[in-house]
Amino acid sequence: MKLKKMAELYISFFKIGGLTFGGGLAMLPMLQREVVEARKWCTDEELLDMYAIGQCTPGIIAVNTATYVGYRQAGFLGGVFGTLGVISPSIIIICLAASILQNFIHLPVVLHALAGIRIIVCALMLNTVVTMAKKGIVDKLGALLFVAAFLLACFTPVPTAAIVILAGIAGVVIKKIGGRKES
Repeated sequence: MKLKKMAELYISFFKIGGLTFGGGLAMLPMLQREVVEARKWCTDEELLDMYAIGQCTPGIIAVNTATYVGYRQAGFLGGVFGTLGVISPSIIIICLAASILQNFIHLPVVLHALAGIRIIVCALMLNTVVTMAKKGIVDKLGALLFVAAFLLACFTPVPTAAIVILAGIAGVVIKKIGGRKES
């Protein structure tokens, strides 16, 4: 039973690592489809929480998230298998691509293909933002935090991890103040 779970974790995260391009944010749509919709290992809200924790910790966000999901599913070994699954495709693909692309990277067709991939990654990320925002923004204060975080991320040099931490602090303060009014 435990071996089956390790295989599921490895295969799921291998798919995520192998079928997404553009880094951690680009993996969010695949994470959402595989981890929430297909495997039902967590809810959208839990995935957002895991992703936020992954954003605040050192290292690659996809690895952090895979480790966290794997750990929640099967403990330490689950974290290891999730991590190995998500990094294996990159190692394989980078080694193959480096050996092949070094001869063709200057060709216009290759440059145009990469530009097309970048555009699709942006569209997928926007779709995920809209989907997750519908579930993550539940009130006016949440919408205000969303807009504030978006503006900070887009128009200031404030690091993403700092924005996530500030949003967490703001959430605690807002709930604490809101809780006092209700008492």
